[in-house]
Amino acid sequence: MRDTRNEFYEEVVIAGFGGQGVMLAGKLLAHTAMKRGLEVTYMPSYGAEVRGGTANCMVIIAESKIASPVVSRPDSLIVMNKASLSKFAGRVKAGGLLVFNSSLIDGEPELPETIEISAVPADDIAIELGNLKAANMVAMGAYLQKRGLFGSDAAADSLADVLAKRHHRTLPVNTKAIHRGAEYVKRET
Repeated sequence: MRDTRNEFYEEVVIAGFGGQGVMLAGKLLAHTAMKRGLEVTYMPSYGAEVRGGTANCMVIIAESKIASPVVSRPDSLIVMNKASLSKFAGRVKAGGLLVFNSSLIDGEPELPETIEISAVPADDIAIELGNLKAANMVAMGAYLQKRGLFGSDAAADSLADVLAKRHHRTLPVNTKAIHRGAEYVKRET
């Protein structure tokens, strides 16, 4: 049995539909943690179709070796659509965190009081920035701010490493999106 009393260990599920950048968000989280010298696992899961189908990924970040990449009860959940909220919200550990895209999910989910819930209008903020596809980065910035793992600057610095070169023209808007997500939850707290 792992003694986690004095070491950092975070299990995260990021979920949405294909085309929302769920996999990119997971890769960014994993890469940013890895650059900080932490142990990381990243496991993607795609639905039947890629764009429009279900998609989720599991990321584990720890100070010591990770035995399995499977996350059944996440410490944190980032969901981009209602179907993903329905599928994963009940799995969040007591004391965990839920960040959800309130642009696509009406109302606040009913979860135990021990779970911190953060509603972030990720799509709306991304549209304000001029690129709906940056909603994933808004949600990531909100998550990073809430968890305090590493700042939004650290994630923004890792973007060029995980974003395909053909998409590097979107680095400025994605960087702004990460910062705006962090700023949004700072103001709401």
